[in-house]
Amino acid sequence: MTVIDRAKTPAAEETAGGIVVEDLVVEFVTDGYRIRALDALSFVAPPGQIVALLGPSGSGKTTLLSCLAGILTPASGRIVVNGRTIGSLSAAAMSEYRRTQVGIVFQAFNLIPSLSARENVAAPLLAAGTRSRTALHRADELLAIVGMGERAHHKPGQLSGGQQQRVAIARALAHDPPVLLADEPTANLDYVQAEAIVALLRDLRSQGRTILISTHDQRIVPIADAVVQMVPELEGKTGAGRVEYVAGESIFEQGTRGTLAYVIEDGQVDIIRILADGGQKHLATLGPRQYFGELAPLIGFPRSASARAKTNVVLRGYPIQEFRALMLRPGDGDTDGGKTGEKPAKPAAARRRTPAERAAKKKSASVRRVPAASRTAARTPAAKKGSPAKRSSTTRKRS
Repeated sequence: MTVIDRAKTPAAEETAGGIVVEDLVVEFVTDGYRIRALDALSFVAPPGQIVALLGPSGSGKTTLLSCLAGILTPASGRIVVNGRTIGSLSAAAMSEYRRTQVGIVFQAFNLIPSLSARENVAAPLLAAGTRSRTALHRADELLAIVGMGERAHHKPGQLSGGQQQRVAIARALAHDPPVLLADEPTANLDYVQAEAIVALLRDLRSQGRTILISTHDQRIVPIADAVVQMVPELEGKTGAGRVEYVAGESIFEQGTRGTLAYVIEDGQVDIIRILADGGQKHLATLGPRQYFGELAPLIGFPRSASARAKTNVVLRGYPIQEFRALMLRPGDGDTDGGKTGEKPAKPAAARRRTPAERAAKKKSASVRRVPAASRTAARTPAAKKGSPAKRSSTTRKRS
């Protein structure tokens, strides 16, 4: 098994067959800001190989499969499948490509509940105008190949998850496509069912198909001929330790990946979100003993905002494991709980009071409390000054 360099530009001789992806960029605009799902991705998947697209959720695996299937149009870059450049196909040629050149296996199976397994497999053929008898005969052949011949007349609700996935694979093979795209094919299966699907995919590879599997499941890796790491590996301690930035200097940019979280020792840092139209949205200004930037490396996502020095600033960068240990250390006083991620920090004054502080505040409030008698007197209307009746009453009480 080899790990494919995701940034490698394919050589001319590598484009004769299989799949070539070159400098692929896909962007989405969500809530006013731009997300780059794929950023200059390049790799080659030769014919007759299983290539695993390995990465966490949100790393662009399904986006890549959608581009390869002709469902999604990239912002830039090139995709060549068996010598055909996908972006240059006409509408009619694209329809034919989707129908005959690629088969898609969905994570959620996507079987039609009211149809039997046999009818589900025959459905793409019938939709393409194949005669009913021919389509059903082909469905029987494919169900036998995937080990589901005895359950051809069962509906999806009568099948286990692994059995439904086998039927879904048979349906994807209906037009005998040279390329099979499988989106998390073992994600919803237990280890027994997953092992059967892995063995089936390995057998299909031997028939000369190019099989791309998007997954975060390490069980897939041993059967893969090559692996594309959808998230580039970064140096674990790059920039760790004490570091200084001058006012206006970028600490990190939105959309980049990193391994460090930062604690501010001196100065101020602005957290800024870059919008799709090129504008900026100020999220927070952080100061000494506050921290930022830890959420993205914790969950493996790109940075959701940019961090820039508002003043000359001194930071301490921590590899994420060291940062976690720092935050979990009992009684640690290095930070005041500034904030997680690239979102605004709570002001120090808004922090939760300690039990001692709450008790002191309660005691102080009780000292200032007005006595009940005084509150009653305050509610009694005051007598008019110089009232003879009031003065007489007061004189009798004193006597």
